[in-house]
Amino acid sequence: MHFLLENADRIVVKIGTHTLTNRRGGIEAPRIKKICWQIKLLCDVGLRPIVVSSGAVGLGMGRLAYDKRPTDLPTLQACAAVGQSILTETWQAGFTPSGIHVAQILLTREDVRARRRHVAVKNLFEKLLANGIVPIVNENDSVSGDELRFGDNDVLSAMVASLVKADMLLVLTTIPGLIDRTGSGEVVPIVSEITPEVEGMAGGTDDPAAVGGMRSKIEAAKLATKSGCGVFIGCGRDPEIIRHLLNGEPKGTFFVPKKISLVSKKRWLAFFEHPRGTVVVDPGARDALVNDGRSLLATGVVQPAGDFSAGDIINISLQGGSPFGRGISQFGSVEILGIAGHSTGEIRRRFPSRKRFEIIHRDSMVMLE
Repeated sequence: MHFLLENADRIVVKIGTHTLTNRRGGIEAPRIKKICWQIKLLCDVGLRPIVVSSGAVGLGMGRLAYDKRPTDLPTLQACAAVGQSILTETWQAGFTPSGIHVAQILLTREDVRARRRHVAVKNLFEKLLANGIVPIVNENDSVSGDELRFGDNDVLSAMVASLVKADMLLVLTTIPGLIDRTGSGEVVPIVSEITPEVEGMAGGTDDPAAVGGMRSKIEAAKLATKSGCGVFIGCGRDPEIIRHLLNGEPKGTFFVPKKISLVSKKRWLAFFEHPRGTVVVDPGARDALVNDGRSLLATGVVQPAGDFSAGDIINISLQGGSPFGRGISQFGSVEILGIAGHSTGEIRRRFPSRKRFEIIHRDSMVMLE
């Protein structure tokens, strides 16, 4: 096994719409069978795969004779509902010769945002993987409104990889990897850090059935690598792309993960929950949080921004700056407005029944930088 997968246990395989379908919206069943055979190779070496599969909307478009991706939500949902059953049946047919069972998991952002549902989804994945079942994951496009959407399956696959603590996210697309559009024009074999220059190599997509493009894959790589998960992008139309990877001949781009992954609770804080507001802090507080791992005290708070309650997830930022941290606030925004800049002793006198006086405890906080 190649060093990229040494000691790996779980791998998320994300497959894009046009790896699975043709221009007319029809399913590429022979290609799916080849991908299933390759995923079986992952199982044979002890890896436990999860498949994030696009294609439901594209298949529904083909079945319902739409030439272009619909723009109104009800029609998109109808295409997804029609196409999803075709997609799952095709995956099961592809895995049946190998004796592998699949399970369909349809997710909205709310399923991983709310803590209780987040844990329930994680436990479901654990049960399926323990029984040798390959989860086939897709966004639940038939019910997702804009406020519940991941945006595209690249982001979804990265969130799934973080949720299950995957060692590798393998993104199969129609291009051979990240192309150096500002220089050689060749595939970049390895990205050790996602810099503005790397982001500049990415582009979107003009395809009528697809969403995203290399830009969304870069965003997914940011999320996954921060969780300690490596990301490999390669061409899904290569019938042996996974075998090449296993044999030490990777054909694509590898994004190196951060050395230290976030613990499960902090991964949830950083990536899954939608922040309800922001607390603005002074430079001294930022230094204590980022460099010393301290809790956030009211003395370092300048002001709250937004309307939030105790127990909500909030961002932490400097005045006029981007968020550098996130955590669970122990005070509501109205309370913080009244205690910002005050000492712990002053707050204790104001709230004598409280046992904790930090705005955000360090165990309920994660740095985003």
